[in-house]
Amino acid sequence: MLDTLRKRLRSEKGFTLIELLVVMIILAILTAIAIPSYLSFKDRANKSAAGADVRSIIPSVESYFSDTGSYTGMTVAGLKASYDQAINLSLYALGAGTQTATNYCIQATSQNQTAAKAGPSSQIVIGGTCP
Repeated sequence: MLDTLRKRLRSEKGFTLIELLVVMIILAILTAIAIPSYLSFKDRANKSAAGADVRSIIPSVESYFSDTGSYTGMTVAGLKASYDQAINLSLYALGAGTQTATNYCIQATSQNQTAAKAGPSSQIVIGGTCP
């Protein structure tokens, strides 16, 4: 019986159409499961990145307040020049007209996801924007 099997394996040179179709169906099922999971993971990662970007600029904002006693006059370029050279100017925006002596609004955008913090005592809002 083993001799018959060995002869058959030596004489066959490729895969049958059924075998190839089964492999293609298995790959299609795995792809149908993996792609939505990947897109969901990517969306959550971008939201987390935007929140982390806001958290990373808060020490510079608070240092500015500590030095000047007010949030008025604060700019992202000024924060980069004076407090943190690693600030990427294209990621951050300050809310226009929201800066007062005791309040501010900072927004970060990462891969089309935004996060914002409106003032020193507020929470970071994922998906939030500054007015």
